Amino acid sequence: MDTPCTAQFSHTDSVDLVLRTAREQFLVSPQEETRLWVKNAEGSFERLCNTRVTVLDAALKTGQLVVMETRNKDGTWPSAQPHTTKSASEDENFQGQPGICGLTNLGNTCFMNSALQCLSNVPQLTEYFLKNRYLEELNFCNPLGMKGEIAEAYADLVKQAWSGHHRSIVPHVFKTKVGHFASQFLGYQQHDSQELLSFLLDGLHEDLNRVKKKEYVELCDAAGRPDQEVAQEAWQNHKRRNDSVIVDTFHGLFKSTLVCPDCGNVSVTFDPFCYLSVPLPVSHKRVMEVFFVSMDPRRKPEQHRLVVPKKGKISDLCVALAKHTGVSPERMMVADVFSHRFYKIYQLEESLSSILDRDDIFIYEVSGRSAIGENSREDVVLPIYLRERTPARDYNNSYYGLMLFGHPLLVSVPRDRLSWDALYHILLYRLSRYVTRPSSDDEDDGDEKDLEDKDNIPKPGHVAGGSSQDPGPEQAGPSSGVAGGSRAPVDNSAGPSHWPQRARRKHLFTLQTVNSNGTSDRSTFNEDTHGVSFSSQPYIAIDWEPEMKKRYYDEVEAEGYVKHDCVGYVLKKAPVRLQECIELFTTVETLEKENPWYCPSCKQHQLATKKLDLWMLPETLIIHLKRFSYTKFSREKLDTLVEFPIRDLDFSEFVIKPQNESAPELYKYDLIAVSNHYGGLRDGHYTTFACNKDSGQWHYFDDSSVSPVTENQIESKAAYVLFYQRQDVARRLQPQPASSDPPASLGSSSPPNSEFMDVN
Repeated sequence: MDTPCTAQFSHTDSVDLVLRTAREQFLVSPQEETRLWVKNAEGSFERLCNTRVTVLDAALKTGQLVVMETRNKDGTWPSAQPHTTKSASEDENFQGQPGICGLTNLGNTCFMNSALQCLSNVPQLTEYFLKNRYLEELNFCNPLGMKGEIAEAYADLVKQAWSGHHRSIVPHVFKTKVGHFASQFLGYQQHDSQELLSFLLDGLHEDLNRVKKKEYVELCDAAGRPDQEVAQEAWQNHKRRNDSVIVDTFHGLFKSTLVCPDCGNVSVTFDPFCYLSVPLPVSHKRVMEVFFVSMDPRRKPEQHRLVVPKKGKISDLCVALAKHTGVSPERMMVADVFSHRFYKIYQLEESLSSILDRDDIFIYEVSGRSAIGENSREDVVLPIYLRERTPARDYNNSYYGLMLFGHPLLVSVPRDRLSWDALYHILLYRLSRYVTRPSSDDEDDGDEKDLEDKDNIPKPGHVAGGSSQDPGPEQAGPSSGVAGGSRAPVDNSAGPSHWPQRARRKHLFTLQTVNSNGTSDRSTFNEDTHGVSFSSQPYIAIDWEPEMKKRYYDEVEAEGYVKHDCVGYVLKKAPVRLQECIELFTTVETLEKENPWYCPSCKQHQLATKKLDLWMLPETLIIHLKRFSYTKFSREKLDTLVEFPIRDLDFSEFVIKPQNESAPELYKYDLIAVSNHYGGLRDGHYTTFACNKDSGQWHYFDDSSVSPVTENQIESKAAYVLFYQRQDVARRLQPQPASSDPPASLGSSSPPNSEFMDVN
């Protein structure tokens, strides 16, 4: 720390003059970067960010202490060292390849790290910051900007990453700045690397905008003028308000053509873009896994993998399954099973889009007679649940709870056998694969017990051994059915209260009417003078005593299933070329109802056709692959492999602007970085492949870990955002000095220090 010195300045002198005087007084070399701090009345220090203002505007007073800080050779500032996780000496002793530096994951910040690594490996942008050209263009007064803070925070990261003195750095300050100016990135939730990239490019542009005062520019339609004239006017208007290194590097121009479907009015505009979001060809087919439950109790459930139309109906699922099983689609019912109960029983005409990939879909074979017209059905279909009585304490220590278990069933029951006794034997037959019938000895025991206590005969709605907490002797039974995916009433003339009851031998379980959740609910039926009638679809529960279940119910067999041959088939998705995605981007489309276009000729909003064409491409082209698909009914990630070239991506066939035949490199691009996303919608991880501008070597950046890779490892299904550099720009940058020169200019041979100066 040097001895303070005193200097005199006028109120009209700029703060920049104070900085230059300090650099001269303390013999700071031109290569070193410095900044000023001022000590306020409270004793704390504040940055003097804008050196273009006067001493008066900066509110500097006579005798006030100004501190000049010199950046360390590892890219950090001395004032920031207490906040870093690594000591300065550790980093100073390390010497590696500039740019080969990881970023610590602060907690779900891999999306930010991936975007930063991609941007850091854009050569001309990184050189712009390393050579301090940004200092002259910081815009502190732009109301659309971030007061230069995002640009300075990004510059600090670049200088540290390219100093060659860090294996990895902690981007805590940058993360805090981003959260301050974009509240959606506050906290530590997972976000999208492309969304962060979009915010960062816009923030850097506004912080470095050379236009200090934006003028009003009226957008003009082509009105029949030549494209060349309209495009040039649009670009000039854009540059009158937006002129920065971001515009120079990343902005291009596309032509937008809208055609009114009613009057045929054509509107042509030229709009700037910072990146291209290109769609992926979407398959119209969908693969769904289901379980087929046969009416034959000897057959285990079968797992099937079916290919169905993505916008199909439930009936299409049944037709696809019929090809595997030979069972007619009319004899199938589709249900979503969740937590041992039917979450939903689907109608045949419902859309498949309501079924998510994670749903457990069971398709049950039912009686063919159930699918005849509603008024002539001979069978009804009953949803069946399995429950077990489990001890649960209450005030009397006597209440028994009922817990659902196993897989529910849909069972066809003949109309003429709608009695509790018949239903018991039908269900016993359906469960026979994993439920053992009582032996003759058991039946004898049962007879003796029946003779001793006839009240213990299981009756519908009343469970033997029940307590005062039981729902009571509810006499209820099936009174309506489900068939072919639709519900219809059934004649109640022979209601459950009139069904014959008889003493039964050893019963393994009792039957109870329940609601769709599997619990007793009086609201599902009404008692009146005509007996019992249901106001909704009846569900039947098979209730087991723990000892009976343990003795006669084989849980392992009940959970067993077999895989159909189709499950073993590997359905490979055909890869698509990047050029196909770009073709889709330039294909004519009709606007959606939510986003109509106001036709100036018709004077009303219209669903016009829209076509985008590429007119002028930037030096560095960012291509965002739209892998995440969001619709009204579904959300999915497309894991299609997109084949993209590492070199010589030719855009000459896509650019409609008259081309310069003598300079083909103006339309050819080489890959320099890729942001990858692994995983699904709800969770995932971002990484980066990037080509070092100095060595030409590709590296894989996974948060704080960095490793070299070969070019044949770069292409994968995880590729999400691609960075391409125009070949003429690459050639222009080649004569630049090699790797270690720019970072070496960041520091001096003397130890880092802070100098003091009094303003008198």
